[in-house]
Amino acid sequence: MGARRWWLGTSSKWAATAASLWIQCTSGPAYCFGIYSPLLKSSQSYDQSTLDTVAFFKDLGANAGVLSGLLYSSSGPRSVLAAGAAQCFAGYFLMWLAVTGALPRVPVPLMCLFMLLAAHAQTFFNTANVVTAVHNFPSYRGTVVGIMKGFLGLSAVILIQLYRTLYSGNSSYFLLMLAVLPAFLPLVLMYFVNVHSSYGGDNKQLLDGFSLIALIIAGYIMALVIWENVGTMGSPARILTFLVLIMLLSSPIAIVVRGHMRDTRIQFETSSHERILLTNDVDPSEVTGQRESDALPPRKSCLKSDSSAHWHEAPERDAQMPRTVENLNILQAMWTCDFWLLFLAMACGMGSGLATVNNISQIGSSLGYTSVETSTLISLWSIWNFLGRFGTGYISDYFLRIQGYARPIFMAITLGTMSIGHAVISSGLPGALYVGSILVAVCYGSQWSLMPIITSEIFGLRHFGTIFNAIAIASPLGSYILSVRVVGYIYDMEASTSDKSTCTGIHCFMLSFLIMAAVSLFGSIVALILFMRTRMFYKQVIVAKLQHSVIL
Repeated sequence: MGARRWWLGTSSKWAATAASLWIQCTSGPAYCFGIYSPLLKSSQSYDQSTLDTVAFFKDLGANAGVLSGLLYSSSGPRSVLAAGAAQCFAGYFLMWLAVTGALPRVPVPLMCLFMLLAAHAQTFFNTANVVTAVHNFPSYRGTVVGIMKGFLGLSAVILIQLYRTLYSGNSSYFLLMLAVLPAFLPLVLMYFVNVHSSYGGDNKQLLDGFSLIALIIAGYIMALVIWENVGTMGSPARILTFLVLIMLLSSPIAIVVRGHMRDTRIQFETSSHERILLTNDVDPSEVTGQRESDALPPRKSCLKSDSSAHWHEAPERDAQMPRTVENLNILQAMWTCDFWLLFLAMACGMGSGLATVNNISQIGSSLGYTSVETSTLISLWSIWNFLGRFGTGYISDYFLRIQGYARPIFMAITLGTMSIGHAVISSGLPGALYVGSILVAVCYGSQWSLMPIITSEIFGLRHFGTIFNAIAIASPLGSYILSVRVVGYIYDMEASTSDKSTCTGIHCFMLSFLIMAAVSLFGSIVALILFMRTRMFYKQVIVAKLQHSVIL
């Protein structure tokens, strides 16, 4: 009986959150492109423009997630995770066969298809985990989106640590690992990822526990990266440090247990209270129903926790939002000015950020960095990316609740800071790539946290998964223009002036990053316009959240 009760306890929003975090930890192979791109370039004899074209299809697949949003709305998170696992394995496995010579040299369009399929899996994992978390914790959507996006940002460095522990020095094995692990883990954990009813109580303390674990893991990984950069880590030490990382990643189980015990206690107290009322011939609905009806209209369950749920039965209105907010579908959202302002700001910010990370190995090589240093840069990018995703979600929640600041102002600030980061990299000064990549990575991660939150607040939760994935298409669009048409074109033009196929020196990327600095600054101005348009709306959001908190 006890075992059965424990198993039922694993089906809760806390178990769903922990399972989603673990899936997110392996869901970001697209951010590891810098590790295997040199192998891809050499084995297939690509020039920089061709490699950037393949990278564009990676960005397109990793961000064009409308299909995952539509599938979520119709079938729920488990179907989305299963579809993502199938795409992940097929795409990366075919790429591994190509780079190892098991397949004849494939045409560039076919390699782009493999890359598109592999990266497209990320949108399915991300949609299932983020949308489920927002439905489970609508009052703290900034915090939970920051946590989910933060672990996705950490996934690259976690995968790199595993690769260095098992297959250091052979990047073809890294591709094979990307085919197997990110596909296997969601299939194991997808049972737990579902939307569950709330039993009341303050969720902030337990969510802060997840946040603390995320910060500890990020700090630990940063220490490992610095250790690898300044000294030599032997095989026994690498295995030991990775086992410690696994233990840290397992620690959310403690929060799952605490959350289940708290919810069980609340359920027991509520049922006991109702039994007392019935004993005294009092209808419980007369006590609770009148109070709820006086405050906000009753919400229909947006998603059932049962696997046979009708996923199209979304709430008529999000009780966390003002009464003026409607649950718009994708076509209705696209008719609004706010949608396109958000889209344009994301094209500038995410596009320039992706152009940076896609070319970071080549940037390091042109400036004289060693392969170890560029690998360290990629790992550190993952850390800064995490801090931007996690920190901005948490901080924007705090300032929205306490100070009443509209979230788009943080988008404007981070895009302006990203512009400074691009300008620093363009200088080519000693250490500029380290400093500039920190600024760009933090601000890039911030956009991935802010955009889904703002989307859920402006357009509602019913079609949230579809709309935020439609806006995310701005990322590969901006990346194609900036990475292929700007960075790749200018690099190849500079390389053509020498006898070698590679370019060495500050001039290889200086103009490209000055252009991206201007683009990010323009995105900051667009975000500022969105902020001005939504100031009054966010004042209503504060009132609605306070009213909902009082009712609960």
